[in-house]
Amino acid sequence: MKAAVLHEVGQPLVIEDVSIDKPGPREVLVRTAAAGVCHSDLHFVEGLYPYRLPVVLGHESAGVVEEVGADVTYVKPGDHVITCLSAFCGHCEACTTGHPSICDGRETRRRRDQPARLHQEERTVQQFANLSSFAEQMLIHEHALVKIRDDMPLDKAALIGCGVTTGVGAVHNTAKVEVGSTVAVIGCGGVGLSCINGAAIAGAARIIAVDRVGSKLNLAKEFGATDVVDASQGDPVEQIKEMTGGGVHFSFEAIGLKQTTEQAFDMLRPGGAATVIGMVPYGTKVEIHAADFLQEKKLLGCAMGSNRFRVDMPRYVDFYLAGRLKLDDLLEEHIKLEQVNEAFDALKTGEVARKVIVFDH
Repeated sequence: MKAAVLHEVGQPLVIEDVSIDKPGPREVLVRTAAAGVCHSDLHFVEGLYPYRLPVVLGHESAGVVEEVGADVTYVKPGDHVITCLSAFCGHCEACTTGHPSICDGRETRRRRDQPARLHQEERTVQQFANLSSFAEQMLIHEHALVKIRDDMPLDKAALIGCGVTTGVGAVHNTAKVEVGSTVAVIGCGGVGLSCINGAAIAGAARIIAVDRVGSKLNLAKEFGATDVVDASQGDPVEQIKEMTGGGVHFSFEAIGLKQTTEQAFDMLRPGGAATVIGMVPYGTKVEIHAADFLQEKKLLGCAMGSNRFRVDMPRYVDFYLAGRLKLDDLLEEHIKLEQVNEAFDALKTGEVARKVIVFDH
């Protein structure tokens, strides 16, 4: 199969032939239909997060089941599915207390002492996040996918696989935004726009979008933002405090920077909660004023929207088909696998929502 392989940090991905194994007892072979190009992948290309190389990147995807392992009963060939990198075991403490997105993964993630599933001649190729969706096929654990209805377009479904689930889930599952509350979202990329969309669905009365790019702020209004703040025109914290008379109930950081994480906490009113969605570079320390905790301000972490993806993702599909989830506006362009490096270059400019690789089979 054709796949986009990262051989060296900071270098372009290379389109190469990669061999993929047959499904093991609890594995599913999926024909990739579409894969979103996500900023999280770019973090690994740039070396902000370490990973063993060579590796096939990609983790935001949808496809059609081709073959299942001997013990798989949940899906069958022909089923349409969305993948999810937060595979769950179903019986660890996290899973059994309703937090499958932070499952320890000991049963669902491949260990270093287990045989690899991807190969190039005599060389092993690493599988990214147990998915590797920048490839024509994926071989994944049965607990890393969810069945969806056949009338859902798979190019839009792919977006639900990461960015949408992360953004909407951060609002509904992590922060639990209340009806009538005031919300600020820092960063209007794919995740931030989904966060804004989720806040609108949750019934927030005021949703303030923060970015430095005018086109993104305009797009944020289409997703439900009631107000916008251009961070290039002054301190966004002061702007938001003035607009709201003291700060917001909920803030969301959807970029992954030390400064914006600190700003998300600083713009809260007493009792407010700041949720960090973005992948702040590994090893970065965040500084906040400890005295603010006496005002019951909260700083929350978020892993993939604190998802219960087997439940959440089919609901998001229904939201889209009912016209409530704005995936059409989120998807900027269809591209081919060979254009993946161009998509990464576009991400670096900060000007795009989402480009989706569509595979022609």
